[in-house]
Amino acid sequence: MRMFLISDNVDTQVGLRLAGIKGVVVHEREEVLDALKTALSDPDIGIIIMTEKLTRLVHHELRKMKLQSRLPLIVEIPDRHGSTEDSERITRNIREAIGLKI
Repeated sequence: MRMFLISDNVDTQVGLRLAGIKGVVVHEREEVLDALKTALSDPDIGIIIMTEKLTRLVHHELRKMKLQSRLPLIVEIPDRHGSTEDSERITRNIREAIGLKI
């Protein structure tokens, strides 16, 4: 099972490429959707890594994908500028996912 990166900047792509993860750099919503469609059509890809900025562009489509299938796992990562999420949102996500208050 392989990983695949969909990023909005070259620095993230280069960093993950050094770890052996192939990927693409896209900027527009349609490009993101095309990259997702390509990754989803490859049965060897088990994890899709996406930068936060891109996940916000296709939030509704990602939500549907996550609800409809178990694989591939779609993981959201911060880009080189760091996370745009505040700690309260992360805490809320954990509480909703596992029902644990921290």
